[in-house]
Parts: sequence; structure tokens; C-alpha cells
Amino acid sequence: MQALNSDIEAEIVKSLSVLRSGGVILYPTDTIWGIGCDATDDQAVEKIFRIKNRPEKKSMIVLIASSRDILKYVAAPPPEIWDLIENTPTPLTIIFPGGIGLAPRLIDEEGNVAIRVVQDEFCRHLIKRLRKPLVSTSANISGKPFPESFAQIDREIIDNVDYAVNFRREDTEKKKPSKIIRLEKSGKITVIRE
Repeated sequence: MQALNSDIEAEIVKSLSVLRSGGVILYPTDTIWGIGCDATDDQAVEKIFRIKNRPEKKSMIVLIASSRDILKYVAAPPPEIWDLIENTPTPLTIIFPGGIGLAPRLIDEEGNVAIRVVQDEFCRHLIKRLRKPLVSTSANISGKPFPESFAQIDREIIDNVDYAVNFRREDTEKKKPSKIIRLEKSGKITVIRE
């Protein structure tokens, strides 16, 4: 792992302290700003549902730092998935059957889990140092539009997380959520969101 600049390093250290104590952070991802926590901590995940006023049946995305980490959180990923991940230049979330090892609220009623191998340097380093996957859900109240930048995040969200990362707040580049595909047990792939 290459050395990070001191500003990023400081934000990772602060974020890790919050995450390891069961807290919730507001942070920039490789797509839009997200609300996150340790994806193996069900009480922290429950906090995010409350902050967003999100229905329990609506699952959230799990970020991992490396494609090999899929093996820790998916019971039997098909071999062809590695090529798909490696050859997709934009952020790609895959809904896998057979989610394992995560907070129960992140695995839907059918046993599916949404996972994205993160492409963002800040997120990748944060996840690697946490040594656990990170929840990522858009930084908005459920039903409201997702924010394209930090400036568009509702004050209610900022006030209810345990820590709002100071990195990239001034970034005004318009971001959009990741592409989402569903991988069926049969191997069939369905595009959920382009």
C-alpha cells in the first residue's frame, strides 16, 4: 500500500475510531457521498436505517477493498464474476445470491447481498485498515433525491451521523450511483440500474 497524504491519513484514523466503536460515518465513495458503518455490526447497520428512515426490507450496498474479499461474504461466487469485475471500468455493484458473514439486515429475504469492489483510494484504504467491509448507502433520507455533492446533503443526515469526513467536501464534480446488476443462481445476469 502506498503512503497517503497527511490529510487523508488523518481522516482515515478518525473514521476508523468511529467505525470500530460501532459508529456511523458520512464519507465520499467512488460514486456519491455515503453513510457507512462496519458491515458486520448489526447494531451499527440498524442506526443507518434509523438515520435514513429507510424501510428494513430495503437492503444496502457493502463495499470491499478487493475482489478476493467476495469469497468471505458470498457462499459460492461463480468463476466468471472475476472477469466481469476486472473488465468493468466504472463502479459496479453486484447482487449475489448466498450472502454470508455480514450483519443480517444487509442480506435480503432471499439471501442476496449487494457488493461493490471500491475503486476510490480513500475508501479502499479505510476498508483495508478496518479489516471489515463497509456499508454504503446514499447520504439522503429515504425517498428524497441522492446528493451529487457534499453541499447537497441534508443537514438532518449530517447531524445524525457520528462523524462526517472532511475529505473531498469541496469537490463539485457531479457523481452518480453505481451500475447495479443481479446475478442469479442460474448464472443469468439482470441489469437493475445502468
